[in-house]
Amino acid sequence: MKRVILSGGGTGGHIYPAITIAREIEELEKADISFVGTPNGMESTIIPKEGFAFRSLEASGLKRELTFENVKTIIRTMGSLWKARKILKDFRPDVVIGTGGYVCGPILLAAALSHIPTMVQEQNVIPGITNKILSRFVDKVALGYEAAKDRFPRPEKCIFTGNPVRKDVLSYQRHEARVRLGINSDAFMILVTGGSRGARSINRAMIGVHKYFADIDNVCLYHVTGELDYERVKNALGNVHGDKYGKGSRIITYEYHMPMVLAAADLIICRAGAVSLAEIAAQKLPSILIPYPYAAEDHQTYNAEAFVNAGAAKMIIDKYISDKELIQDIEDLRGDPFVLESMAKAVEKLRKIDAGKEIAKMAIKLAERGCK
Repeated sequence: MKRVILSGGGTGGHIYPAITIAREIEELEKADISFVGTPNGMESTIIPKEGFAFRSLEASGLKRELTFENVKTIIRTMGSLWKARKILKDFRPDVVIGTGGYVCGPILLAAALSHIPTMVQEQNVIPGITNKILSRFVDKVALGYEAAKDRFPRPEKCIFTGNPVRKDVLSYQRHEARVRLGINSDAFMILVTGGSRGARSINRAMIGVHKYFADIDNVCLYHVTGELDYERVKNALGNVHGDKYGKGSRIITYEYHMPMVLAAADLIICRAGAVSLAEIAAQKLPSILIPYPYAAEDHQTYNAEAFVNAGAAKMIIDKYISDKELIQDIEDLRGDPFVLESMAKAVEKLRKIDAGKEIAKMAIKLAERGCK
């Protein structure tokens, strides 16, 4: 039985790929899997609910300039390294995998220094600072985007796999999803989401979009606002009955069944996080991407550009987003099925639906080396 540690935290973009890799490892081979994350991060709640063992480790990130806070962080990291070594000694893993976030630093560094096989998975075109540092020590780097290879100090360690996609993203068909959501089969459905917490700029621009389409037949705006903006959006629109506004709009605070909604949509308006883009590609879904402007090193813009350059998406810079801009793009795409079809074919070429399995096979191969 292989013994595997996975580590990733801070955001769902680091946590869910790790879970997907863990599930793929379990399908390929019997394994004892444990996760390492921070005690108060999202991972401390999500991982136990997924049925995996969870061990906590304090971790914080380095600033990109020389500061006194960095000195304190380095001191704290030394303490975390000691605890990481204890976790490794107790669990005795055959391989350690990191999917991003500060917590990966101590556990992967300790594993590498202990000659335990290691791997990091980088989701974005622009690698995170933790993964760039770790890439000097680990055995393999699995890339979500091939363009990231030249941004690592040791590109020979990098293998392009794509980003892991949850199996349930592909578990729904369009007709079934529409029936379950109560959306007409001939409606043009636009899914709008800013992520689990929402996106203020997108939500603000959508007010005018909802009003424009309020009396237009066969258009469904399925708008997931996030909890922070839900009441603000409803109040700005007025006349919201339950979750319905106008002839086709739906105003949703949080979507628990996103794979089903993705399957039902004709177009998505969203941020450009790597995991979201992998799921969009898996569903062959045309998109209007609005990169989060404060992402580290503006990595979401680079992610979005990969889709735009492939002909799979349109992009709007966050500071230029407006109801008029969104309405124009929606109307252009709604009125030109040939362009939509072309975008769908382009995004299909970006699909890497077996990425999780490919990474799992790499991990098992490394683990076999560790077992010797």
